[in-house]
Amino acid sequence: MASSVGVDDYALTRVPDSARYSWWSVAIQRFGQVSALSQFLLGATVGFGMSFWQAFLAFTLGSVILELITILVGVIGMREGLSTSMIARWTGFGRGGSALIGLAIGISLIGWFGIQSAVSAQGLVSLIGGLPEWAWALVFGLVVTAIVVRGFHSMAWTAYLTVPAFLILVGWSIISELSSHDFGALVSSAPPGPGLSLLEGTTLVAGGFIVGAVITPDMTRFNRSTGDVVKQTLVGITLGEYVIGMAGVLLAHAVKTAEITTIVTSSVGWVGLLIVIAGTIKINDWNLYSSGLGVVNFIGTVSGRKAHRGLITAVLGVVGSVLAAAGILGAFSDFLTLLGVAFPPIAGIMVAEYFVVKKWRGELEAARAKGTVPEDAPVWVPATIVVWIASALIGKFVDWGLPSINSLVVAFVLYVIAGKLGLVRGIGRSRTADADPVPAL
Repeated sequence: MASSVGVDDYALTRVPDSARYSWWSVAIQRFGQVSALSQFLLGATVGFGMSFWQAFLAFTLGSVILELITILVGVIGMREGLSTSMIARWTGFGRGGSALIGLAIGISLIGWFGIQSAVSAQGLVSLIGGLPEWAWALVFGLVVTAIVVRGFHSMAWTAYLTVPAFLILVGWSIISELSSHDFGALVSSAPPGPGLSLLEGTTLVAGGFIVGAVITPDMTRFNRSTGDVVKQTLVGITLGEYVIGMAGVLLAHAVKTAEITTIVTSSVGWVGLLIVIAGTIKINDWNLYSSGLGVVNFIGTVSGRKAHRGLITAVLGVVGSVLAAAGILGAFSDFLTLLGVAFPPIAGIMVAEYFVVKKWRGELEAARAKGTVPEDAPVWVPATIVVWIASALIGKFVDWGLPSINSLVVAFVLYVIAGKLGLVRGIGRSRTADADPVPAL
């Protein structure tokens, strides 16, 4: 049954060299993640409170932060060919910690999958009607689910279609809106709303994609080299942040409001409808894909049985679609935002373990030489859990600086210190059943 539902897509094993893709194929999908409708809203929010050049500097600083994190975590994914939650077993978290990460990823991203489906449904109802909002949410969610069940290959072709379409349509809508304004006057105009500081603007930019940066291995495990990871990151994030984000800044100055998304999608008629469709599909497929990988790892860790990625993805897609149709996902927004605070320290700990402490780096390298995963992993690493919780609390409650970056840097530093003091030790060893043929769910 499970094997007939999509493809497993190396959910619990290394992606072999034969299944890797060109950097451009992956870069298109990375750009698709960053160049979403939400990026317009981010740009509009920043532009509403900052001048054009202040906003440009905020986007530059935020992009550099995101690119650095994405490249470091992405290189780990490329080298090991493993998903984020699988890599976590040997980058400081152990099987227990990786299960928690998988569950957090699964809950967070299926929530955002549902929210994106609900937002799209609202746009579809206002633009063409025909069906009630709940029905559009269900239909849209199930269409994206069908794409993701078929795996990375299907998502790559979807990106080839939706990313250019999104850019062309957005370009059309922006030109339509800005054609009646003097470009020089917009660039030199004062911010139309309450002022934002450079720190606040940079925080918005860096925080807007931090979760996507943390789960980068889910994507870069299909890359062929470190150079490919660097190229796709520079192209995908730079273009996504500047092209879409700065367009939002200009629109905010042109129409003197931060509510740009509504203007862009409603002022150009049927083009707005296509923007909604293209913009949502190319971000929502990765929400569901990474959610499925996280839950597969959680099930494998807790039950010791190998769950099929396609089947789990189908179930999660249906659940997310139904929740979106039921209209109850709005109640989860605060919870999903809270989960977001827990993600940055994960990247800090993974990078610290893999590149500095290297407690389990040798096990990964030895297994990689054989094309497998390590035969066993620590069950728990108490020091990591302490560092994770402490860093997340700092990100939540310390107001100074960039909250997401604060928590990430603190996690990195604390883990390195714990490693140098010999405090990073695993408790118990658990055989990696995923490396061997086992009963499938």
